[in-house]
Amino acid sequence: MEYVYGIHTVESLLRRNPKSVQCLLLQVGRDDKRMAALLELAQNQGVAVSREPRADLDAMVNGRHQGAVARMSAAAVQEGSAASNLWRESDLLQAVENKKGPMLILVLDGVTDPHNLGACLRSADGAGVDAVVVPKDNSADLTPVVSKVACGAAEVVPFVRVTNISRTLQALQERGVWLYGADGGAEKSIYNSDLKGSLALVMGAEGAGMRRLTREQCDNLIHLPMAGSVGSLNVSVAAGVFLFEVVRQRSAPDK
Repeated sequence: MEYVYGIHTVESLLRRNPKSVQCLLLQVGRDDKRMAALLELAQNQGVAVSREPRADLDAMVNGRHQGAVARMSAAAVQEGSAASNLWRESDLLQAVENKKGPMLILVLDGVTDPHNLGACLRSADGAGVDAVVVPKDNSADLTPVVSKVACGAAEVVPFVRVTNISRTLQALQERGVWLYGADGGAEKSIYNSDLKGSLALVMGAEGAGMRRLTREQCDNLIHLPMAGSVGSLNVSVAAGVFLFEVVRQRSAPDK
């Protein structure tokens, strides 16, 4: 069994992929407006609902469930993802070739903390990212923790696991996507960079940053100016700042 939990995450799942949910488990005694809305949504989608004691829900998941847990089989999780936002590398490249306007892709080169991955997905959704790319090895994967932190974004943002990041980056370059690597030691600032064209923002692992070969493959290295005594930001916070600078530049009127 797989469990997805948290009111926002469960609501998103019920709206976008209700067939993957075997049963919605709601905490006994919670009858507030948010819980009533979740119950009504589940009933409208034909999803079975069971009331469970809080202690039982606590034992099912390792996190703050807010009184709402969706129970799914592992097969349903994989099938649901494949039908919605779990892409292959070929899907990503096809999307690049088909899109009329500039692409915005987030590449996470070895982010292993599920909380950071979930936060990156949430920022990616807010910034209108076309896809998030991660390596199959040495990277966090979509898990209930990621879904909880992402608050629904894990079910909608196209998510691409690739065997070879370097090969994928090269394929993107060949299709006109510029690679911008986030590097604290870079000379060029994000605010002095033109980010209006098709680009992939490459973020490195927590602490270690990008791998050497990934860094060397980037077309441009850019840094985020830091005014205080702290030398860097958490990868998910930095990703959000970088992504929304892209959004700001693309939405600014031409002078």
